[in-house]
This record gives sequence, structure tokens and C-alpha cells, in this order.
Amino acid sequence: MATDMQLGQALIENVEKVIIGKRPVIELAVVALLCRGHLLLEDVPGTGKTMLARALARSLALESRRLQCTPDLLPSDVTGVPVFNQKTAEFEFRPGPVFTNVLLADEINRATPRAQSALLECMEEFHVSVDGRTYELPAVFMVLATQNPIEMAGTYVLPEAQLDRFFMRLSVGYPSPEEEVRILQAQSAGHPIERLAPVLTESEFLAARDAVRAVHVEPAVADYAARIVAATREHPDLRLGASPRGTLALYRAAQGLAWLRGRDFVSPDLVKAAVAPVLAHRLILKPQAAAAGRGANQVLADVMGRVPVPV
Repeated sequence: MATDMQLGQALIENVEKVIIGKRPVIELAVVALLCRGHLLLEDVPGTGKTMLARALARSLALESRRLQCTPDLLPSDVTGVPVFNQKTAEFEFRPGPVFTNVLLADEINRATPRAQSALLECMEEFHVSVDGRTYELPAVFMVLATQNPIEMAGTYVLPEAQLDRFFMRLSVGYPSPEEEVRILQAQSAGHPIERLAPVLTESEFLAARDAVRAVHVEPAVADYAARIVAATREHPDLRLGASPRGTLALYRAAQGLAWLRGRDFVSPDLVKAAVAPVLAHRLILKPQAAAAGRGANQVLADVMGRVPVPV
């Protein structure tokens, strides 16, 4: 039987067949999935955001659906709608694309705030309420969303409530010239995504998810994570710090990194590694800090420099 570390590495290596040279990003994306978190991939066009989401979905033997977000998208296009059945003379619920294991919400910031709000309940409570009835989502459900941060025409800013529901925000980034040559070679005979096969069954994935939650965290390390988040709420450059949901996400992400790296406990260095991807998108800078060129990552580096590391 494969060990936890072997299962995790097999998943990462499978995605690397499609997304070349981005192992740290893939590792964090896998952590988000293992922690029952939702993932926001934010980068400029053409860097492989959608392909990373598709590769993650294909690497798991799970059902996946794609939601192409457009300005005319309606909440019912996401969650589903009651349809009148003339034979039974009753309304029947027709599930929307959200009733799947992996929902790829492509260009999520092109959907209107009204349509985006249809995902709030799904992402937090893992069920959907329509016409006074509640429908449970599958045991494995995650949203993999992509957005382009530089294009403004026809886009809508994600509200803070929705950003906070994303476990992590990641940026793929440009490949190096050497990696770009490898991408050209890999696609010379067709795209590798078409040949990608699942490496984890649903039962293996659920077992891995349970194993992540069982990774030991010393009280001092948990206190360290909590103090980092608390420090963001008091930082002079921030109008809004991270929420308690962010604290829990930081705790879970450190557990996920420990599991992937074959450790049975969380160390402070794993908490540090998870801080930027887990917390940066939850922070709101003060206008004067933004005008001075300060960024969320700089603030987080400052915060970690102030919070004592447990020995």
C-alpha cells in the first residue's frame, strides 16, 4: 500500500505532466484540495490557470464540470432551477453545474455580483438552498476558480465575503526559457491534458483528507498561527486583517504541507510557508499604504518578523 507521501507525490507528479516547472504552485494547490478548500488561481492570460485546474480535476477520479462565467450568467445557471413537469403536474428541481465534485469557475470575475453570490452558500456550507428547500452537495466538492487581475473591461471585483471563502490564492507565473522549451516539446504531439489519467480514487482521496486532519499540531505552533493572524488585525497598513476563517485555513494548510512532505507533525516553518497563499487575499490595505507601494505580501513579511517563532 502506498504511503501518504507517495500518494501525495503521485498526485503532484501527475499534474506536472501538464504544468511544467511549477512544482511549488502545484504542491500548494494539492494542499488546498486535501484540506477541503477552494482555490483561486489569479494570473495574466496564457500562464496555465485553467489548465492547472483541469489537470487537478483529471488527476482525481471525480466528476468535474466547467462554469464559464459571463456577465449574463444568472444564479439559477449556477445552482439549478425548479422545472414544471407536465406529466406529474409538479415542479422538479433540475441541478445546476455546482452539483459536481470539482467545479471549474473560469474567469469568475466576469460574472456579476448577483451570479457570484450564488456560490457563497455552496463554498461555505456545502449545500444549496432553492425555493425553500436545501440540497446537499457531494462529499467531495471544491471550487477551482480563475481570474485575470489586469483586465478591467467587463469584469467585477470579487467581494470580500467571497474572497474569504477561498482557501488559497495562487499565481502560476511565467515559465523560464528552458521550461518553455519543455512545454513546446510536451505539446508537439498533442496536449498532455488529453492523456492524463487519474492517480487517486475517491476513496483514496477521502482517506488522504482524513489523514491530513489527523496530523499533530503542538499547542505552541497553533498559538503561533493564531498570533500571526491576530497581528494582521492590528497592523497600521491594513484596513482589514484576516478573519478567524483565515486562522483555520492557515492551520489546515500547515497540516496539508506536513502530510505531503511525509511528516506527522506541523513545524513553524510550514506555518510560514502557508502564510502568503492563505492570508494575502484576505487583507485590505489602507489607501495610503497602497499609494506608497506597499503590498499584502510585504505586510505579511513584516508581521512574521514581529511574531516570535516558537522553539
